[in-house]
Amino acid sequence: MVLAAVLLTACAKDAAEETGGTRRVRFNVDGDFASPVFMDGTRAGLSADGSEMTDLWLFDYVGGQLVQTIHQTPSDEGWGSPSPDLTYGSHTVYFVASRGVTPVVDTDAGTIVWEKVRDTFWKAEQIDVTATTSQQRSVTLDRVVARLRLVVTDEVPAEAASMVVMPARWNYGLDYRTGEPCEERAEEISVAVPQSYIGTTDKLALSLYTFSGTEEWTTDVTVSSRDADNDILGRAVITAVPLKRNRATVYTGRLFTSGGGMDVSLNDTWEADYSGTW
Repeated sequence: MVLAAVLLTACAKDAAEETGGTRRVRFNVDGDFASPVFMDGTRAGLSADGSEMTDLWLFDYVGGQLVQTIHQTPSDEGWGSPSPDLTYGSHTVYFVASRGVTPVVDTDAGTIVWEKVRDTFWKAEQIDVTATTSQQRSVTLDRVVARLRLVVTDEVPAEAASMVVMPARWNYGLDYRTGEPCEERAEEISVAVPQSYIGTTDKLALSLYTFSGTEEWTTDVTVSSRDADNDILGRAVITAVPLKRNRATVYTGRLFTSGGGMDVSLNDTWEADYSGTW
């Protein structure tokens, strides 16, 4: 009788631990951060396109409900390796690493929206947590943006003060539960022209990022250069620009002089090359 009581007590304790315990799990975040399309092949921390990610989020869901969020920046201890305490049971954990500007997180909507989109990676992980779950887990994030790169081949005049790009469609947000783009807007994107580029040819270039799904989509893009008074110095309209997640689309051509034209080619490590003209 005493032995049976001890066994029943032990079983009850084990059952309670399995249903009510927690396990600290360290997620070592990695990803395709060394892609030659987006950077020079080096790797330092969570870096891409030659720059370190500025934010890393972990969203922990149980039964479809958010139970905890971890946000890290490069100055935080354990940067790139969040270590949440996970309750026993089934979890869906979402990861987002980005260097976008001014992110706004809305956990009710399950979205992050940026003022300026830059390289961003995402992953969803399913994990069943028990008392024996490994306390080290590697997570490989996937790129969820497309990049449009514009290279001006003619000489940049002294009056050039800015490059202005107006896409007909551009995605500024990510649904972190599905990895799909959101917050589609059509607005001007303006970047100042550094003085060091005045008088140069084949040097002035601009890279823009947008969130994208895995299927190719297109958007019309108007490119212009403006002087200090916002008067247009040169303008080009590009129709049906093809964009796709994890791919860079590169356009080169004249902007300030007439004649010639621009060529489009797909600078792409993962997909077949695309080429066309406008």
